[in-house]
Amino acid sequence: MSSQPSVIRPSAGPALDRARQLLDDDPAQALNIVRQIVAIAPHNAAAHRLAARALRQTGKDEEAEVAEMEAIRASTHDPELQKAAEGLLSNELHVAEPILRKRLKEIPTDVAAIRMLAELAGRIGRYKDAENLLRRALELAPAFAAARSNLATVLHRQNRTEEALEELEVLLAKDAANPGHANLKAAVLTRVGEFEEALALYESVLKASPHQPKIWMSYGHALKTVGRQEDSVAAYRRALSIRPALGEVWWSLANLKTVKLDDADIATMRGALQQSKLSEDDRFHLHFSLGKAFEDAGNAEASFEHYALGNALRNAQLAHDPTNISRQVQRSIDTFTPTFFAEREGQGCQAADPIFIIGMPRAGSTLIEQILSSHSQVEGTMELPDIPILAKKLGSEDGPYLKGLADASPETLTALGEEYLERTQIQRKEGKPFFIDKAPSNWLFAGFIHLILPNARIIDARRHPLDCGFSNFKQHYARGQGFSYKLEDIGSYYSNYVRLMAYLDSVLPGRVHRVIHERLIDDPENEIRALLSALDLPFEESCLHFHENRRAVRTASSEQVRRPINRAGVDQWQPYSQWLDPLRAALGPVLDAYPGVPERDEFVTVSSE
Repeated sequence: MSSQPSVIRPSAGPALDRARQLLDDDPAQALNIVRQIVAIAPHNAAAHRLAARALRQTGKDEEAEVAEMEAIRASTHDPELQKAAEGLLSNELHVAEPILRKRLKEIPTDVAAIRMLAELAGRIGRYKDAENLLRRALELAPAFAAARSNLATVLHRQNRTEEALEELEVLLAKDAANPGHANLKAAVLTRVGEFEEALALYESVLKASPHQPKIWMSYGHALKTVGRQEDSVAAYRRALSIRPALGEVWWSLANLKTVKLDDADIATMRGALQQSKLSEDDRFHLHFSLGKAFEDAGNAEASFEHYALGNALRNAQLAHDPTNISRQVQRSIDTFTPTFFAEREGQGCQAADPIFIIGMPRAGSTLIEQILSSHSQVEGTMELPDIPILAKKLGSEDGPYLKGLADASPETLTALGEEYLERTQIQRKEGKPFFIDKAPSNWLFAGFIHLILPNARIIDARRHPLDCGFSNFKQHYARGQGFSYKLEDIGSYYSNYVRLMAYLDSVLPGRVHRVIHERLIDDPENEIRALLSALDLPFEESCLHFHENRRAVRTASSEQVRRPINRAGVDQWQPYSQWLDPLRAALGPVLDAYPGVPERDEFVTVSSE
């Protein structure tokens, strides 16, 4: 006979049926019946759920919470839910999903299954579905802390910071010493620039639980952001002393760009790659880190081999389709005619507060942000996610939103601009008249930005295609930038970006100010003066001394922009030239034309259908 506890389904047993019949008219008697069932079968989740409902109806909320949690614990003994949990653990979502959907069809109030399905939805980026499921779980079991923590995470990922903090306050009020809740709150606080409070939280967590490598890593991230590099490196090293194969920490060290990993580090990472149970995430992080270590050592061949392996693993995870970007660019060109813009002139929110820095990642946008945020009238923030979210309100993000934009009333355009300002207000700490949003991928939404915020400034940061392209190839991003893990896709993405910006230059001449990275490096004063003039800002000497600005910087270039302008990043592609032909081919005429652009009919086009 199996030792596995048996699980009684809600439909099993006349006693449960009898208790259900009594629940509305005589909850006390229903409770008596289910307590007898639980005494005989303590893992009967259905009986615990029924007990919780009976207790709620009799006003015994604290006892009901206990019963609700017992029901959740009992569900974990179910072999089918265990199989679904194993599927989630191994990231075999195709195994877990049908089990969970079948369970919830049979038992819609199984809170454990609801939470697991929410986790699955979150894994594939369906955050709204995950949020709805988690709110349902908390409606059924308000004390379910794991579901509330998941809800806070989902809200955080949707950039709904204040709501995430509200959920975390509920959790911490009941369990102030929980390191997981405090760690999540610290991560949320860093999103909105509350670094002092976040660092204090990390320190309190680590004092109580010093053997948590991922919390040491998060602490290191926060220290790096505020410019405490030595402390950041020490935190990363502490994490590795606890878990030497934690790939993300190795990448965090490599990604500082100012730390060289030595022979001992290389040996440790190579040893970690031999571990049979190493996760895929650890594996690709280690490959990216070894790529950087060998690059610093001057071994281009070994370096490129590891960059290529890391990119291949990450690309397989994301399955990026470059034709989606091509179609969105074509739809934008088809939509944004001179007449389209002329008919909407004077519409949208008239505020001039935002300065958008757009373009390719790794094209110098953080340097431009650091220069501008050294001006007395400009505040730097981070790469804000709000523009794509607002565009999506008009349709889907990959292009059809443009039809909604074409149909939008003047009131809608104004409301979208005002909502952007409202959503980003939480990022503005200094009371300055202007603030920066430096999400590079907003180039896809430059026409949308012009329509909802016609007085906002737009800066296009552009860097040599091979330098920029290879810099993306050797960079692992925490999220997004799915184009960056294959040389052909990088070239296609860069070409599409140049094509759309060239088109917008033709229909909105002078609307976008372009900064060529190499010119900025070679002649910083004149380029900075031209940049400030384009933004109608007076010249300030502090912008030339941007490296003395101690503001928090939340990108991979954080340490580079804390040094004076230099040519260290120029022509880094050259030692790797023999392996970059796929990038050159995909760039096509864009490469030869740089820093200019090809004629319009020279671009490779893709149907918008």
